[in-house]
Amino acid sequence: MNASTARARFSELRRQDGRVPAVELDEIWAALDTVRPEEILGAWKGGEFDTGHPLNGRLDQVRWYGKTFVTRTDAKPLICRDDNGELYSNTVLGKGEASLWTVEFRGESTATMVYDGQPIFDHFKRVDENTLMGIMNGKHFSVHGPFFYFLLDRVA
Repeated sequence: MNASTARARFSELRRQDGRVPAVELDEIWAALDTVRPEEILGAWKGGEFDTGHPLNGRLDQVRWYGKTFVTRTDAKPLICRDDNGELYSNTVLGKGEASLWTVEFRGESTATMVYDGQPIFDHFKRVDENTLMGIMNGKHFSVHGPFFYFLLDRVA
């Protein structure tokens, strides 16, 4: 799969209702370009792909909005809405916040958010200038998955 086909298929899958095969998301991931931490600074609105992963739907329960990368050392992985609809960084659920690093994942070095208080990594690749694909893994994930697949759209 080339990058153009991967971007087109990504757009189709993000609009699809129901389950998305993780193997197809892996093929898209493999075709996308890596990204550097400095290129993704800013606020991002999030969404997830339903692959049947145990985390699917759980972020909706905590009113997850997205992520904010202020600097490489100031990343907020769980921006949620409170009872009044205001955005806040859910440091209780996230067990702190995070930082951005360049980490090798699947043989490529790409921007990765490293959580401060738990063994979790969110790896990112570029779909386009305003969209990222993410894969969450960590100590409690098998090296072969299943992983949690998500997307981020840049907030203007």
